[in-house]
Amino acid sequence: MTLTQHFKDFFKSEKTGGFILILCTIVSLVISNTTNGNAYIQFWETDFQGHSITHWINDGLMTIFFLLIGLELEREIYVGELSNFKNALFPAISAVGGVIVPACIYLIYNYGSETQSGAGIPMATDIAFAIGILSLLGSAVPPQLKVFLTALAVIDDLCAILIIAFFYTDHLSFLNLFISLGIFIILIVLNRLKIHHFFPYLIGGILMWYFMLQSGVHATISGVMLAFVIPFGDGSEKTISYKLQHKLHYPVAFVILPLFALANTCIIFKFNWLSGLSSNISSGIIAGLTVGKPIGIILFSSLAVYLGLTTLPKGLTWKHIAGVSLLAGIGFTMSIFITLLAFEDKSIIDTGKIAIIFASAVSAISGLITLKLVLISKK
Repeated sequence: MTLTQHFKDFFKSEKTGGFILILCTIVSLVISNTTNGNAYIQFWETDFQGHSITHWINDGLMTIFFLLIGLELEREIYVGELSNFKNALFPAISAVGGVIVPACIYLIYNYGSETQSGAGIPMATDIAFAIGILSLLGSAVPPQLKVFLTALAVIDDLCAILIIAFFYTDHLSFLNLFISLGIFIILIVLNRLKIHHFFPYLIGGILMWYFMLQSGVHATISGVMLAFVIPFGDGSEKTISYKLQHKLHYPVAFVILPLFALANTCIIFKFNWLSGLSSNISSGIIAGLTVGKPIGIILFSSLAVYLGLTTLPKGLTWKHIAGVSLLAGIGFTMSIFITLLAFEDKSIIDTGKIAIIFASAVSAISGLITLKLVLISKK
């Protein structure tokens, strides 16, 4: 299998972005627990135009992140691995298993409690982190494995986006929602009329984001919606979809996600923080990401192959899938994002964040070691 240059560029940017995310997380955690920690945390809570800097990052800049995810998903559907239905089924079914099982495990610990609403937290996979860890294995990684992990994570994120849209909406203003959806329909019409100028979609996207924000549905959803109305054409370098996707890679990887990490991992570790890892919410998150993810992915994908719905990608073994399924437990960005939507209590949010960081670290190390052993045995 040969990888397209576009996919190579994507993999390279996500790989580097993963390393920067790790660095930003470490820096943020260290600063937060120094004598300047409170000032650092207060900086991110600084009011700007009625909202904190963190809020602008999470509800504004992260929309651009979701726009890029949508463009990646659109490309995969039209001309990538997901364009062939049977090929697409393997990562799709794997991703569904990696969403359902972690949520069920979380609910085993938290059903009926005040933290029940966090069931969406262990469902997500962080693309940048997962690819960053996989890249540490260098050229020994089969191209098919890179594609599988990327497709798995993209579909995983789509599931997380749908969960955010349907289950993490506190209040709903139907007027603003209908205005946002009306703008979306207008953009669809422009797409069908083959309007290939970017400006109308930019203006429409901003307006759609504003009214979505006012509706109560999380505004980042508008990023994905905008991605699917921007003309894809033949997918060549001349299309605005390709140009936009190409231009967004670096700002997202090197600016937006690092800012998200810095703003959302400023956690003060209290003297009893270790005991928090045994709480119901932490147990649900850690077990969901480190155990639920691999079990769900392997169980659902093997069942799909057994039933003849799809086939194991050529060049890969079940040991490869097991290693990647462990890496899928790196939840970080999306998991923290859902934590912020699920809870209002800062102590619960911080406990959830610590559990996510811990579980993501365990998943990264276990996945890396497993794949290293698999790749060595293949030589």
